Amino acid sequence: MIRAVIFDVGETIVRDDRYWASWADWLNVPRHTLSALVGAVVAQGRDNADALRLVRPGIDVAAEYRAREAAGRGERLDDSDLYDDVRPALAELRQLGVRVVIAGNQTARAGELLRTLDLPADVIATSGEWGVAKPRREFFQRAVEAGQAALGETLYVGDHPANDTLPAAAAGLRTAHLRRGPWGHLWATDPDVAATADWQIDSLTELPALVTQ
Repeated sequence: MIRAVIFDVGETIVRDDRYWASWADWLNVPRHTLSALVGAVVAQGRDNADALRLVRPGIDVAAEYRAREAAGRGERLDDSDLYDDVRPALAELRQLGVRVVIAGNQTARAGELLRTLDLPADVIATSGEWGVAKPRREFFQRAVEAGQAALGETLYVGDHPANDTLPAAAAGLRTAHLRRGPWGHLWATDPDVAATADWQIDSLTELPALVTQ
């Protein structure tokens, strides 16, 4: 039985629309241009920050992030950024007695913003707060500790094979690949993803039935 479910953040819990739109506005390029470049680097299996480097070669992403924050144009999150299935799915899992953890590759600021949303989760943490990021095994070890369940009783849910399902499975967790966002849709039919994931889902509302199997 699954006793803990750990959720990725971007394109699992929250939409990335605002994130990329704000970067496009900051770099003074059309939003569609940056969106298309994100799709291109995703298809090539590259880091999504490479889209910013294509727009502005040599960019120091961390320095620009700090500059945005200083200018009052930094990260923002509110309920409109959540996917519609997030609150009902997480709430139902907790009603079943499943421990709910949200943990993804985000900044410490994103962690603060997520916690202000009062989500039905036991733990919300980010790589920026932990000092270790996916796909490193140490990230998943921290996530399992937060879930307080055995590896075989812990399910990691995410859209990105290279950051979510493949390394989570390698670390000993059960996995669910979410067909959502550019990564989730692009890699949904990949043989490695299909062979590795315990489940492939289209909505988080499918999870309560799966964890009680």
